[in-house]
Amino acid sequence: MKIIKYLFFLLLIVVIGGAIYFATQDGSFDVAKTRTINAPAEMIYNNVKDFKNWETWGPWMTQDPDIELSYAEKTEGEGASYSWLSEVVGDGSMRIVKVIPNEEIEQKIVFNSPMGDSESDVYWKFQEGDEPGTTKVTWGMKGEQSFMEKVFMSFQPDNFETMLGDMYSDGLANLDTVVTEAMKAFTINVDGLTQHNGGYYMYNTTSAKQSDIGMKMGAMMGQVMGYMQANNIAMNGMPFTLYNQIDEANGTIIFSACIPIKDRVITPDGSTVVSGLMEPVTALKTTLKGNYTNLPEAYAQAQAYLSKNNLQAHPTAKMFEVYMTDPSEVPNPADYVTEVYIPVLIPEEN
Repeated sequence: MKIIKYLFFLLLIVVIGGAIYFATQDGSFDVAKTRTINAPAEMIYNNVKDFKNWETWGPWMTQDPDIELSYAEKTEGEGASYSWLSEVVGDGSMRIVKVIPNEEIEQKIVFNSPMGDSESDVYWKFQEGDEPGTTKVTWGMKGEQSFMEKVFMSFQPDNFETMLGDMYSDGLANLDTVVTEAMKAFTINVDGLTQHNGGYYMYNTTSAKQSDIGMKMGAMMGQVMGYMQANNIAMNGMPFTLYNQIDEANGTIIFSACIPIKDRVITPDGSTVVSGLMEPVTALKTTLKGNYTNLPEAYAQAQAYLSKNNLQAHPTAKMFEVYMTDPSEVPNPADYVTEVYIPVLIPEEN
């Protein structure tokens, strides 16, 4: 009996000692991971802000394919929430408490377990990356572990910070893949022959290697727009590029960045921005929905259409592209719309 008594006291000492040990351990945590994604902040924010999108990149989806998700009526914006049931990652819920569009999201996460419920703060930050067009995305969680959580985690092969950090790293990598793939989507439609009415436009002109056109185009359009604003000249349509001369042997192109206007404008001598007139023209119209990097494929399909239908490109009329969307207002390049016009010769009727 004395041995049992001594064992009992020894066990009691171990339990009390363990309780004191775990109770005095610092349970506070703040774990965050950052990844630079080659996409605008608005596009990434638009994906993260809606809980329904998390199914496509959430790291717990691979940990438990059978996880049960339930969504509230509101899934984005302040007050939005969803919950889950899982035998692998546990049960829980999350709600959004604050948003600063394209910059920050703050959330509350609650884990339900036999040891009781625990609540922590989840945060997202979307910051401009070091390279143009990139975004530093930070995903983190901070809070305080309960006594039982500290006990439980002490018996795990990895500590809590490592487990949470790995999960967030995996989630950001998945998000990167989803966003990048979404930006690659594009469609091309050869619409057929159309009559373009032409009209007056303001423009400036330069020559460049074909690979440098996109880099120069933005600055040139900005120069034309700045001139128009300074002189109270209103736009009368969407901006377009006019291809004046293509030197395939040297890979150079002389092109103009143009903005339509209603009436002719006479500019001062020496002005780099001048006014021009496009005559009405019959052209093959092709519509690209997607990033401008897909324009070569749009031209290839247009040329194939010309050959198939025995149509001949006009030898002197100039090809042009009309940009139907403003990239500053459309975050996903997959939603850009560009109309490509190739003027054609119309056979004279006998």
